[in-house]
Amino acid sequence: MTPSAFTTRRAFLQQLGAASLAAPFIARNLHAAAPSRVLRHASFGAAGMAWADIQSLTSNPFVKLVAVADVDLTRIKQVREAFPDVKVYQDWRQLLDKEAAQLDSVNVSTPDHMHAPIAAAAMGLGKHCYCQKPLAHNLRETRLLTELAREKKLVTQMGIQIHSYKVYRQAVAIVQSGVIGKVKEVHTWSSKKWGDAGRPPEKSDPVPDSLNWDLWLGVAAERPFVKGYYHPGNWRKRLDFGTGTFGDMGCHIYDPVFKALALTSPLSVRSEGPAPDPWNWSINARIRYVFPGTAYTADKTVAVTWYDGDERPPAEIQALIKDAPPAEGSGRSGKRKADPDNQGSIVIGTNGVLHIPHVSAPKLYPTAKFKDYVLPDREQGHHWTEWAEACMNGGKPGANFDYAGPLTEAVLLGSVAVRFPQTTLQWNGAKLQFDNERAANAYVGRSYRPGWKIPGI
Repeated sequence: MTPSAFTTRRAFLQQLGAASLAAPFIARNLHAAAPSRVLRHASFGAAGMAWADIQSLTSNPFVKLVAVADVDLTRIKQVREAFPDVKVYQDWRQLLDKEAAQLDSVNVSTPDHMHAPIAAAAMGLGKHCYCQKPLAHNLRETRLLTELAREKKLVTQMGIQIHSYKVYRQAVAIVQSGVIGKVKEVHTWSSKKWGDAGRPPEKSDPVPDSLNWDLWLGVAAERPFVKGYYHPGNWRKRLDFGTGTFGDMGCHIYDPVFKALALTSPLSVRSEGPAPDPWNWSINARIRYVFPGTAYTADKTVAVTWYDGDERPPAEIQALIKDAPPAEGSGRSGKRKADPDNQGSIVIGTNGVLHIPHVSAPKLYPTAKFKDYVLPDREQGHHWTEWAEACMNGGKPGANFDYAGPLTEAVLLGSVAVRFPQTTLQWNGAKLQFDNERAANAYVGRSYRPGWKIPGI
């Protein structure tokens, strides 16, 4: 499939969406119901992260799960057992067509390549949206979801749940208080290896009766079903469906850095790691971003470098956090196991260094005196409840698309940079284009396969 950038939101939305149905999809001008005692909700996706989202959202007694859609009906079992009255669809377009009038909100918890098509369709009907990370598969889609949410005045949240945890909010408070001085540079990493090498297997396996392979492919080009190669767990490795390790983990690990430094759109991005092949993302990335400086940085620009797989910050950078003690007043937050060595960030300031382990208490080094800063008021924020309550009562959740959109754009610039190793790409965020490498602009968006349109948006 040849990538291409869209030029307008209209062009994007014309490409977005649904192939013809026997019963045509009618885009009604429906909007989310006014806040009431019940938030009527639908989930796109039923297993894996979708099931976690469903459980977390419905833990709030005012959230009623009305319907779910999943292209693989073997993945519906848990939902049926827990919610016997829920309406089940295999085709997400049919769910919207038949249930839109009964819905206030949705979560989109599918493979990355279908985030934008499904979210845009639901948001076009006025439904509040909780969308898993990354917000979309490419930069163009991300910008357009951000703009659509703003235009429709919807309550949105991206699924970076650790954004609401005390440990990440505390890291933000420490940096912004000036404890480590002005920030000079940041190094951030994940040991995950969402990549592969080599062409897909040259075979075609029978498609299980329970799986609608055409719907699973969605906007991506047609190809044979190969058991286990794409669905259900390896799609993150594939260029057309996932976004590699940086798409999976970058939205999490960049989050406290992006928030703490009040970062905006990067000025440039450069990959020093391997390029992907025509089918799969590579691993062992090293991607250097340069952002405009802010009130929290030491200079007019600040560099943030990403590493994944076996790559890590240089030894002299890692040495800065050796034996760093936990920050004052910090404690473990959440039930997830901390991974302080394999994923996290090192924030280097003029007066000290902050280590932000992934899902663990931030650590300061050296043990200099603390300045006063405001500690978060809760041990753990509930990311899903924050969004659901805002859908009911108004308000703007912390990872709303106005925040999550620019964060995702910054992360997904890495998906373009890796295709042009050892090349500094100058990014023009306002125009959504690279100013010095025209070939890179082909990867800002991409073409969808023929027939995928959503009428009326």
